[in-house]
Amino acid sequence: MQNSTIICTLSLQEVSPTGNVIKQTLHKNVTLILGRDEFGEIQLQIEHPKKVTKLKVREIFVHKKFMTSGKATVKLPDQRLQLMLSNCPPDQLAVFIRTLQTKLEVLRQKGFVHQRTRLLSEAPRGFTEISPLTLKDLQAVNKAPGKNAGTTASAAGTRKRASGDSQENQARSGTSTATDGGIKRQKSFQGISPSKIVARPVTLNKEQNAVLQAVMSGKSVFFTGSAGTGKSFLLKRIIGALPPQHTFATASTGVAACHIGGTTLHSFAGIGSGKSELPQCVELASRPQVAQQWRRCRHLIIDEISMVDGDFFKKLEAVAGVIRKSDQPFGGIQLIVCGDFLQLPPVSRDRTARFCFQTSAWHRCIQMTMELKEVRRQSDTHFIRVLQAIRLGSCPQMVIDTLVNTVDNNIEREGVLATKLCTHKEDVSVINSSKLSALEGEMKTFIGTDSDSVYADNLDKLCPASGKLNLKLGAQVLLCKNLDVGRGLVNGARGIITGFDSTNEGFPVVRFVCGVIEVIKPVRWVFKISGGAMLARKQVPLKLAWAISIHKSQGMTLDCVEISLTKVFECGQSYVALSRAKSLEGLRVLGFSPNCIRANSDVLRFYQKLDLIQRMGAMPQPVEQRPGSSSGGVKPMKVW
Repeated sequence: MQNSTIICTLSLQEVSPTGNVIKQTLHKNVTLILGRDEFGEIQLQIEHPKKVTKLKVREIFVHKKFMTSGKATVKLPDQRLQLMLSNCPPDQLAVFIRTLQTKLEVLRQKGFVHQRTRLLSEAPRGFTEISPLTLKDLQAVNKAPGKNAGTTASAAGTRKRASGDSQENQARSGTSTATDGGIKRQKSFQGISPSKIVARPVTLNKEQNAVLQAVMSGKSVFFTGSAGTGKSFLLKRIIGALPPQHTFATASTGVAACHIGGTTLHSFAGIGSGKSELPQCVELASRPQVAQQWRRCRHLIIDEISMVDGDFFKKLEAVAGVIRKSDQPFGGIQLIVCGDFLQLPPVSRDRTARFCFQTSAWHRCIQMTMELKEVRRQSDTHFIRVLQAIRLGSCPQMVIDTLVNTVDNNIEREGVLATKLCTHKEDVSVINSSKLSALEGEMKTFIGTDSDSVYADNLDKLCPASGKLNLKLGAQVLLCKNLDVGRGLVNGARGIITGFDSTNEGFPVVRFVCGVIEVIKPVRWVFKISGGAMLARKQVPLKLAWAISIHKSQGMTLDCVEISLTKVFECGQSYVALSRAKSLEGLRVLGFSPNCIRANSDVLRFYQKLDLIQRMGAMPQPVEQRPGSSSGGVKPMKVW
């Protein structure tokens, strides 16, 4: 990822001394490049299709509220210009803004070249692309006394600072105002150092980086791997590297869609359940809003592909071609597909479901397949070997002994009880309701705020936090959103309600297994639905945690978990449940029998061929697969 270059849509606005927009020009696919002139001062080069413009940068104000959506506004007050950026890859935008602010602050500390020096200089005009950020740059900015990293002022400019409570409130909200020459302007990043502007450090291993490079080269990719190999982490990095207006992140379930900030594949497709005949599906997808979405899509991300029915995938490929009027694979859309076929299979009530790789559409669309091998969730090599055996449907004596011995594990910690993973959601509801009712004390109810109450049912399916949350003192809870990874406040972190904070509207106080005691305040989830509409829910990110379903646990890492495998009814279900545990010490298995460990034979053959290809170090070549009984009687086909 280049620190100094970004491609985006640019709205360039000239503003009056009073802040009104005088002139506005819109440019698509503009390249912005950070560089230095012949004096080493910063310039912003704007490469339009027909011309190149260079802007001197000495003072900036940045609005970053919508940066995660690929949008930001950069104001150049000394030139009375503002640049409204959109459709930027979010991660690249964050790094670009970080580089601009940090380099400008370092330059400001050194001092700008005097105008007289510029006029007397005979040096030829030049432009050199700016160098990447260094640790020295960040240290210089962070150590500078009294510097506001959110804004860089000119040497001659003056700034008035807000004081007291006003300044504190502005810092919390991320915005503030500055007065310069009688003009009031907004600025962001109040009190935040440039080193913290980028949301998350991107640390990809060799396997993950190879997948990212393949995606950026335009290939349609399927990447897979066992639980805990960082598939979701990589998927978020891919989403952050693609232009938001043309990228649609989807998943087979609402829970998985929520983890990547997207919507369900069915909602994106707009063809209902997909069980109708193709002409009816095309008619549904031809509705104006749905068709516009299909035509705008250039990159389609599908997470948890194992739960997508093969016939539905095949129908989607046909619909894409008709709506986009293209005979290219998937209508010319690049596919980024992720999941593990050895985990939960497609759900089908009336027939035997097919996996996506058992369809001709899969062979037609997927150009590259890679399997991630490095497990990151668990650090115990013995536990990793146990899980890998179970994933493949194998249950040697080593696995039996390990799991049977967990029955006596004392995994309760400081009042935090083990979460029971259940195969059926009805059992989860009964357990949680009865346990909460048995607690003494007053019930506290937290009602979520939805952007549109009409879509409350949709939000209940998409959002991990329910619209209504009942809690009592002593309730067992888990966090359902990453709040602070560094402190252990991650999705799946277990805790217990120790009180309700009277100074913060009675929000719950939770003591987590990791030792952190925190007041949990409402947070916001945003979702896209069919037609491109946006829905949002603001709610306390907690769930009752006496029990949780295996389906709902996907994507979570649980500190202490109890599992009864007696009701397992799907291939891969035992593996999904067991792989939620962070360690063997935090796991207790009840009712274990080797018969609980099962893997689909067709999927095993698929992965055996994939593993062979990957170990040979060659690009995937088509190989013949003979579908078994679960293939629905299809003829032998080629898979990658």
